[in-house]
Amino acid sequence: MSENRIRSYAALTAKSALVPHEFDAGDLSPHQVEVKVEYCGLCHSDLSMIDNDWGVSQYPVIAGHEVIGKIVRLGSEAKGLKLGQRVGIGWTAETCQACDHCLAGQQVLCTGERKATIVGHAGGFADKVRAGWQWVIPLPDDLAPESAGPLLCGGITVFDPLLKHQIQATHHVGVIGIGGLGHMALNC
Repeated sequence: MSENRIRSYAALTAKSALVPHEFDAGDLSPHQVEVKVEYCGLCHSDLSMIDNDWGVSQYPVIAGHEVIGKIVRLGSEAKGLKLGQRVGIGWTAETCQACDHCLAGQQVLCTGERKATIVGHAGGFADKVRAGWQWVIPLPDDLAPESAGPLLCGGITVFDPLLKHQIQATHHVGVIGIGGLGHMALNC
């Protein structure tokens, strides 16, 4: 099998079951990192993309944006990462790296071309996944993948507003609903 072939499970149409799906991902771009998937969580957003609930799905959909794995290939422009390093990939896989926000190190505010890990991009329900090096998050080797994966989606969803509003340990915060995000908020 070519090093650019990726084996995955994909939805071929809206609301369909996932089926084995292989594709050629093409050459690794200079800014990309390829990660061998060790674990991938399942988020309700993955189900929404599989079912085309938001009207933006592009089939085949290879879902999975709570990805944990080890780096197996680095593009020539990838920085601060190394082969064999344990990493995570969350919702965002690519940003333009050319707009004012990206050039200022604020890629999360990218106004250029950006790609979510599962929107028009192959996600982590696969043996390998690719992402721009800026979106590949180094993780400690001893962090359990089933604990780390959800932090890349639900965890950051509840942590970001706590950080933005400068919530401290002495503050009181109400959590309504102890579901996916609620239980994450209780652990922040």
